[in-house]
Amino acid sequence: MTFALIAIIGGLLVLVWSADRFVDGAASVARHFGMAPLLIGIVVIGFGTSAPEMIVSASSALNGVPGIALGNAYGSNITNIALILGLTAIIKPLRVNSDVLKKELPILMAVTLLSAYLLYDANVTLLDAIILLAIFLAYMVWTIIISMRNKNDALAIDVDAQLADSSAMSLKKSILWLIIGLVLLVVSSQFLVWGAVEVAKFFGVSDLVIGLTIVAIGTSLPELASSIAAARKGEVDLALGNIIGSNLFNTLAVVGIAGTIESMQVTAEIFYRDIITMSALTFLLFIYGINIYRRPEGGRINRIEGLLLFSAYIGYNLYLLKQLSDSNINENPLCLSCKIFAVFDRLYDR
Repeated sequence: MTFALIAIIGGLLVLVWSADRFVDGAASVARHFGMAPLLIGIVVIGFGTSAPEMIVSASSALNGVPGIALGNAYGSNITNIALILGLTAIIKPLRVNSDVLKKELPILMAVTLLSAYLLYDANVTLLDAIILLAIFLAYMVWTIIISMRNKNDALAIDVDAQLADSSAMSLKKSILWLIIGLVLLVVSSQFLVWGAVEVAKFFGVSDLVIGLTIVAIGTSLPELASSIAAARKGEVDLALGNIIGSNLFNTLAVVGIAGTIESMQVTAEIFYRDIITMSALTFLLFIYGINIYRRPEGGRINRIEGLLLFSAYIGYNLYLLKQLSDSNINENPLCLSCKIFAVFDRLYDR
């Protein structure tokens, strides 16, 4: 058990660190070969920031642990909206760009509904995975075409500034960091998946729940840290766009890649509990967007709306804990959630 916990903590730390090195190296290599800042932002940084989720889910599929693969993807989406956006809006209300509302947010809503339809039977087939990847490819091409028509694209300006501010790396050093980052991503993901499976066995919980909680939060740590830091600095304009982009990557690319490696069959809870929760949160975000778009002065996600999102995240995790307690209370005396809720039950009886 001790080694499993060390594998999870160490795997997450190395995963996050190596993802940053991978992105830095890949972006610098792309810059050396003359790739436009816009393409670096959409393709290189877009894939790089979602690398932890993609690598972990792919490793889980290869190791025959579909619960962690899907739980990581959909749990990250729930975490991104409810925890990260919620906390960020509580710290400082989020200013929202109308372009995000008109383009990416409706697409995210449609993609979320599609994933709910495909996962209705709690099974990701090869055909499902190909559909998701085809839609992802079409979305990437569409995004690049639309963005290149906009000469003052905010993403291109932002990426250009990031690359200019960072210390210039030689091509050899860039390639070295790219390789080191990729290798460590793969190795750390293997440790993380192994540790997560062992912890799930020890506490008598499903690998799906571990993927939805520990793994999902861990792979979302970069987004959480950057969003909170941006909120403190008052630089929250792109926060919503980053979260929407991350959720699109998770739903289409992460699940699609894992599904092409191995067809995945999980328990029905992933639909009526987790995908329904993800869809409800996405719909709530969509409603926020409609209300904001109607405001002529521009829009914000305020602190009350952020608190509602954060409260939904706490409620969802408490529900997970309660379900674990109900299912394991007579089967596994080591079940942690059983002990926690047993204490609450005794206090309530008094």
